[in-house]
Amino acid sequence: MKGSKKLLAGILGLALMLGVMPANPARAAEGPGIRAKEESIVYEAGEKKDLKVLVANTGQEEMNAITVKPVTDTKLKNYPFAVSNREEKKEIDSLKPGEEKELAFSFQARDDVKDKYYKIQFQCSAVQGEEALESSAEIVVQTKAAEKAAEQPQGGQSGQENQPGQATGGENGGTVSENLGTAYSYDDGGVYNSEPMSSGGGSTTASVPRVIVTGFSTDPAEVRAGSNFKLTLHLKNTSGSTRVQNMLFDLNAPTEGSEEATAAPAFLPVSGSSSIYLDQIPAGGTKDISIDLNAKGDLVQKPYSIQVSMKYEDSAATQYESESAVSIPVKQDPRFEFGEFQISPSSISVGEEANVMCDLYNLGRIKLYNVKAEFSGEGIKTETVFVGNVESGSSATIDAMIEGESVTAGPGTMKMTLSYEDESGTVSTTEQTFELEVTEDMAMTDMAMTDYEIEDQGGFPVLPVGIAVILAAGAAVTAILYRRKKKKRIMEEEEMIHEFDGLAEDESGESETP
Repeated sequence: MKGSKKLLAGILGLALMLGVMPANPARAAEGPGIRAKEESIVYEAGEKKDLKVLVANTGQEEMNAITVKPVTDTKLKNYPFAVSNREEKKEIDSLKPGEEKELAFSFQARDDVKDKYYKIQFQCSAVQGEEALESSAEIVVQTKAAEKAAEQPQGGQSGQENQPGQATGGENGGTVSENLGTAYSYDDGGVYNSEPMSSGGGSTTASVPRVIVTGFSTDPAEVRAGSNFKLTLHLKNTSGSTRVQNMLFDLNAPTEGSEEATAAPAFLPVSGSSSIYLDQIPAGGTKDISIDLNAKGDLVQKPYSIQVSMKYEDSAATQYESESAVSIPVKQDPRFEFGEFQISPSSISVGEEANVMCDLYNLGRIKLYNVKAEFSGEGIKTETVFVGNVESGSSATIDAMIEGESVTAGPGTMKMTLSYEDESGTVSTTEQTFELEVTEDMAMTDMAMTDYEIEDQGGFPVLPVGIAVILAAGAAVTAILYRRKKKKRIMEEEEMIHEFDGLAEDESGESETP
């Protein structure tokens, strides 16, 4: 009986699962990933050479018809290369999961480039099965002006501190790669400083005062997408003999968004102005500047760079310009929903099982790792089900068999505790409830009822005893009759013997008379 009920529950559970399973389950798919092959990419004015990038299939299925194309900024001041490269693109036939290939793009730096860092954007497209995928990436290159190509950067009394292209850690202890604005390999943020130059375009000398960003902090410490935060930059005048004054800082964040109508900077000033004024920093001194920013709500969880443009004067009113960049990690809060519980059957006996299923929809922008569901409650045995990883924009089915352990007083409230991890391994939990009734084992109940009915029939087993009495009486009567018949036969035999003896005596007496 118990086995048949388990089989029926399994069949019903399979039917429900097939009924609620979507015909085309949602899945999160991303285009090919792209990154620079070299850690540092430097172009001198007029130099022509290949920029080598690595294209990788980071998904679980093969990608085909892969196309990678650099995007030319319409503003030449934001694009360091000759515009003849505008339509250049490369193609790859296919990439298996985990496979990567190298592509080389030929670029020639413009003759009028300055000492600066530029973000070169690449657009990637591919086909995976019948689905078209798209992605984008940014690779940072450094350019050197013609008059400075042969010079070695020189600083004040700080010596080798913060040479061009060298990154310094932020207050959170991170290190920054050369690829500012791309997908970083660190989560703690970082700082970059360039070499200052005279606003007149002349070369710098050993006496040029340099202002660098030594670090930064945010309040709150973790920046969440869609929230406000205060950014504080820590500045230092590296010159030991010259103060800097009349300082103007302008902060600019990269534009994010795949659609032109919704594209906007990753960070926007809360007050509306991205400029900060500071009167002066003494020789060898430090100061802080702060600004309230808002992180765009649809940002992907990764670090984003903020370019810091500086304009300042020395004590002789000579003007200088410089640039720095800070990388701020942005976190996305997980967002998911549960489908309705499918429970079959809704009531079970002790020792029987019920199939409990529900769908988990990941509506957020981050991946859920190591998802597990634990079922517990009064009257059931605790059961844990491992779901695995759930990609952003996809769904997963939670399917468990729950066994009844003790009787509940009507439908009992059961609990499903869902646990998951984020990219850093931090575990979070959430709970959902459902109802399930556990009743007595029907087989044991039937046996108990049978015993009760037997005991309830007058208490004393009359019929069996009556039959035994009748059989015993019959046996006794049979024995009595047998003994009487035997005694009568013996008496008849004795009478016959006496009669025979009498006849014999009479015959003997007649023979003796003369």
